[in-house]
Amino acid sequence: MISFVGAGPGAYDLITLRGAKRLADANIVIWASSLVPEELLSHAHPNALVYDSSTMTLEEVLSIYQDHQDAAIVRLHSGDPSLYGAIQEQIDWCVDNHRDFEVVPGVSSLAASAAVLGRELTIPGASQSIIITRMASRTRQSVPEGESIEEFTSHGCTMALFLSTTRPSALQNKLLTPSSGYTIDTPVAIVVRATQPGERTSLTTLGNLAKELHRLKASKTTMVIVSEALTARPRRSHLYSPSFSHSHRRGSPHKDAINMNDLPM
Repeated sequence: MISFVGAGPGAYDLITLRGAKRLADANIVIWASSLVPEELLSHAHPNALVYDSSTMTLEEVLSIYQDHQDAAIVRLHSGDPSLYGAIQEQIDWCVDNHRDFEVVPGVSSLAASAAVLGRELTIPGASQSIIITRMASRTRQSVPEGESIEEFTSHGCTMALFLSTTRPSALQNKLLTPSSGYTIDTPVAIVVRATQPGERTSLTTLGNLAKELHRLKASKTTMVIVSEALTARPRRSHLYSPSFSHSHRRGSPHKDAINMNDLPM
C-alpha cells in the first residue's frame, strides 16, 4: 500500500491520528525536508527507510514505488495533499500499475492560519466564499485561462493565496486592478510558518501588503489572506438564533434574537 499522507501545517501534533499510524507502520517514508519539518518523522518507525524527496524527480520517487512492491510506503506531503500536493500524477501511476493506494487528508495551512489568527473566514454579511489560488511565476503555464488573480478579485470575497510571496509588489498590484472588488483598505493577514517555530503574523491592509511582506522577509511557507472577514463584527448567525428552526430544533417566532452589537466585547 502507498499512503499519501498530509503532514499538516508543520506542528508535530497537527498530523491526523490516521496519518501518524500510517507513519508508524511504514517500511518506507518519502518526505520533502524543504517543506515538512523533520519533527514529523518522529512518528515513523525507527527502522523505516527514509528518503528525502527535496532533491528527487518524480521518476526517482516512482522508482522507489516500483522497487518495493510489497512495502508499506508513506509519501509524506505538507499540509493537505489535495492542495498543491502534486499527488495526482503519482495516483495515476498507482492506477496504471495496479498498486493499492490511499490518500490520508491533512490539516491545511489555510485552516492553521485561520486558527493562529483566531478568526473565522466565513462571516455572515462579510464573506461566505473562499477562493484558494496562487500567483503564477515559473508555473504560469499550469494556470488555466480565466483563473488569474486579477479575474478572481472582481468577486471581492475571501481569497487565500498559497506560494505567492516571492514578488510582493506584483502580488499587491494584481490584487488592486481597476476591476478589483478590493481596495487599499481591505484587511490582509500574513501568516509565516503557521504552527511552526518562528511563526509570525501581521494584520495589515492591502495597500501595505508589499511593504509588510518585505518587512517580514516572508518565505515560501507564507499564507496571505485577503478578506473583510478578518476584521468584521459578525451579524448573529441564523443557526443558533432562538427563532430559527432546523431539523434538530424548532424555533420560536416570539423569541427575539440577540443583537450581536449588544454583546460584551
